[in-house]
Amino acid sequence: MPATPNTQPEGYASAPEQSEAIDLRAYWRVILRRRWLIIPFFVATVLVTALVTLRQTKIYDATCTIIIDLSAPKVLDTQQMQDVVETGAGAMFWSREYYETQYKVITSRAVAQRVVDRLQLGTNLRFLGLETIGDASEREQRRLRTDPVAIVQKNLRVEPVKDSRIVRIRFEHPDAETASLLANAVAEAYVAENLAVKTSTTQSASDWLEQQLADLEVKLEKSGKELFDFKKQHDIVATSWEDRQSMVSQRLTATNEALTRARIQKAQLEARNEAIQAVVKDPDKLDGEAESLQPVAASQAIQALKIRYLEAKAECADLKLKYLDRHPKLEACETKVALARASLQHEMRTALGAARNEYQEVAKTERNLQTLLNDTKADAFGLNQYEREYLELKRTHDNNQRVYEVLLKRLKDTGVTGMLQVSNVRILDRARPSGRPIRPDLRQNLLFAIMIGLLGGIALAFGAEYLDTSITSQEQIEEKLGITFLGIIPSISKNPDGTAQDLVVHANPKSAAAECLRALRTNLLFMSPDKPLKTILVTSSSPQEGKTTTAAALAEVMADSGNRVLLVDADMRRPRLHRIFNLPNGAGLSSLILGQGTLDDVVKSTTVPGLFVLPCGPVPPNPAELLHTEAFASLLEQLEKRFDRIIIDSPPVAVVADAVVISTRVAGTLMVLKAGVTSRDVAKRAVRALADVNARILGAILNDLDLEDQKYGQYYYYYRYGYYYGDKKGSQAAGIS
Repeated sequence: MPATPNTQPEGYASAPEQSEAIDLRAYWRVILRRRWLIIPFFVATVLVTALVTLRQTKIYDATCTIIIDLSAPKVLDTQQMQDVVETGAGAMFWSREYYETQYKVITSRAVAQRVVDRLQLGTNLRFLGLETIGDASEREQRRLRTDPVAIVQKNLRVEPVKDSRIVRIRFEHPDAETASLLANAVAEAYVAENLAVKTSTTQSASDWLEQQLADLEVKLEKSGKELFDFKKQHDIVATSWEDRQSMVSQRLTATNEALTRARIQKAQLEARNEAIQAVVKDPDKLDGEAESLQPVAASQAIQALKIRYLEAKAECADLKLKYLDRHPKLEACETKVALARASLQHEMRTALGAARNEYQEVAKTERNLQTLLNDTKADAFGLNQYEREYLELKRTHDNNQRVYEVLLKRLKDTGVTGMLQVSNVRILDRARPSGRPIRPDLRQNLLFAIMIGLLGGIALAFGAEYLDTSITSQEQIEEKLGITFLGIIPSISKNPDGTAQDLVVHANPKSAAAECLRALRTNLLFMSPDKPLKTILVTSSSPQEGKTTTAAALAEVMADSGNRVLLVDADMRRPRLHRIFNLPNGAGLSSLILGQGTLDDVVKSTTVPGLFVLPCGPVPPNPAELLHTEAFASLLEQLEKRFDRIIIDSPPVAVVADAVVISTRVAGTLMVLKAGVTSRDVAKRAVRALADVNARILGAILNDLDLEDQKYGQYYYYYRYGYYYGDKKGSQAAGIS
């Protein structure tokens, strides 16, 4: 639970967050602390592994090495004669798939069946593992139910050698001789299976080719007879047929080419002819558009007449400038222009008429050629009337002949290659019996067991550490509870009679516990230097965590510093301070709250200078109600006036509400947590209960901490301090009540 402002001591500030570094020493302390969990687990793991390994059946393996080439040796000319089955990858592109396929073939049931049949493993009781069965009938039934092929496949391993064509065939068996025998048998069976596939496929191909050849002979004879009958029926000689066909074809081609040229010429003249017709129909256009036509523009006579006509017009124009209309010279000139114009138009009509005649001739030529082409096509159709049937018969006969020749050649090749027993697989090194079993490997298993034992033991140790919810360190107090860590109190040695030593500071002032208490006193004094803490409540989350002993010891060290200290026993459930200081308990705190007696009568002095004790007094039936009264508050005010420090011992917070009530009336509350005992969850509830009433929690003390335990190695310097003062014998661990 995060600490509220009320639970933080004055002047306390959280340290800045930093990335937590791996504390190897903390891990080592966990291992040492849980060593009695790690060691048995480690020993048990090693012993069980050794026993199981020694009781296991020894397995031997044997390895036969083979080479799988990409292709078989080329004995025959592959261009002239090809195998039916290509024993190999054939090309590097397919090599990976080919080798993967071969690995599966080696471990296939077909190869294993060959091994079983060759070595008669189906009746080998030792191989089947049935030799120990005494009953013959039961042994026979088990033999019939056992699959020797599956046993071979189960113990067979294929290991290709990287970047090579070498493959290792390994076989495992309890007998070394049997393992080597079976490894070699598998290699030989694989080679035999490879050749058997080739032979079987070749034989099947030969049978199929023979059947196809028989059918083709019948078809070839039939097609030849039909072709001969057709030629005989139509009196066709192959050469004359082809010659006549060639002549008609040539004539048809020539006519078609001439017709094409005529059509092109007609298309070229057609647009010119249309323009000529338009000019002829309209005489007015002769002086304008006709001059742009090609026959007119190309005629030299027309050009000469045109020049004469233009010259005459120019002459008349000059005369018009000199003479009046109807002048004889002007009239003569106009007559000359009219004659020149008439001659020009006549010549133009003649040229245009010739152009029209040319177009008509080309059109007539086209019609004649079309007629000739139709006649030639008719001749071609008549000539080829039976060509389709002839060609179909001839094509059928030629195809049958060609297929027959191909199949006949392939059948001959198959017969030759089928006799050639060449494989692309060969045995490189045969398997030999091994002198050492591959498993169980006692050394390897023991090394593995040692590793598992160590790792498992350490995992168990850290698991137990994780499941341990008790508080053992300063970090847990500050992070899990959210309160200040004030110090530790080591385990206090017991008295010779076996009872707890409560006044440890005076009994053994140079002990580590006494020094820790002095450090605690210093921390409390520096927490509020301006306003001293006069009333301090000492409590715990649960019983038997050492709060009473801590309160008494803290009062001792404060009295040693020259203060008048009052130790108040507010634990009205189980009061114990009067027994520690050997004082009467007839009257005490309960009596004063009820108004019975005076402080001088009830407060008792002790053997410790400056230390006074206010016993509990008679145990009331309602302690919480008494502590809630104003009488208790008034009593505390009176005590603060007479004493420098007041240390109050109260019941545990998680058990009763007395401590919560008192915490609201004191300057600060001190939590006592027993190392390795106090639960984090219970302590959280106790801190939350105090925080709910706005009590000021000064901090927590980690009590009964065994400095010799590796669990608390971070506090080892306290142990060294006590050892320096010669108190090691007095630091024997003892519980604090």
